[in-house]
Amino acid sequence: MTTTETEISVVIPCHNEQDNLQPLVAAIRAALDPLKRTYEIIVTDDQSSDGSWALLQKMCASFPQLRAQRFEKQSGQSAGLWAGMRAARGKIIVTLDADMQNDPADLPKLLAGLDKADCVCGSRVEARGKGDGFVRVASSRIANGIRNKLSGETITDAGCCYRAFKRECIVEVKFFNGGHRFLPTLIKMEGFTVIEVPISHHPRVAGQAHYGVWNRLFKSFYDLLAVRWMKTRMLRFKVAERVN
Repeated sequence: MTTTETEISVVIPCHNEQDNLQPLVAAIRAALDPLKRTYEIIVTDDQSSDGSWALLQKMCASFPQLRAQRFEKQSGQSAGLWAGMRAARGKIIVTLDADMQNDPADLPKLLAGLDKADCVCGSRVEARGKGDGFVRVASSRIANGIRNKLSGETITDAGCCYRAFKRECIVEVKFFNGGHRFLPTLIKMEGFTVIEVPISHHPRVAGQAHYGVWNRLFKSFYDLLAVRWMKTRMLRFKVAERVN
């Protein structure tokens, strides 16, 4: 990763979100332009089968701060996030989904939280009941409870990918398939501080959800055990003195 004068990189994984891309980018611009800070938006297209990629190419031509890349083959949400983070040039990285359920209007709140911590995670706990059905809410609560129990975490909404963090938080992180669910824990393991702030949550109005109960709980169980093992085996030391 290379650092430039870009202050903020907004990283978005995308799969079949053609109807959400234009309003999403417009909302991000509306949230960030008043802050008078330099930023870029990076969208990674995970081999969409709709018109997402063609639309991204057109949008990039008229808005240079928008950068887009497309996978050779469908690789999943974790890969989309990691590829975007690797391409990011900002000192601060923000990640969010392309489905418009994360509200770009919350961006200033997340960024302000970086005055208190190295990583700020959005929490949908207060707002979620308004936007999702019973099965989706219940599966998220069950999955989050199990993750916290086995990993020793206290994050209230580990499944929320709406986060802002200083780029140094992920320099040494070993990312893996499914790792997006455990990024706050991985960042903490590197010695950085993590806090949560309440965010809005909106129902999806276009496109279809790509991740269900299986993704939230069962598919992530082995990843959870791996993170639990990593926490118990991680080397922890401080150098007291150095010569030469």
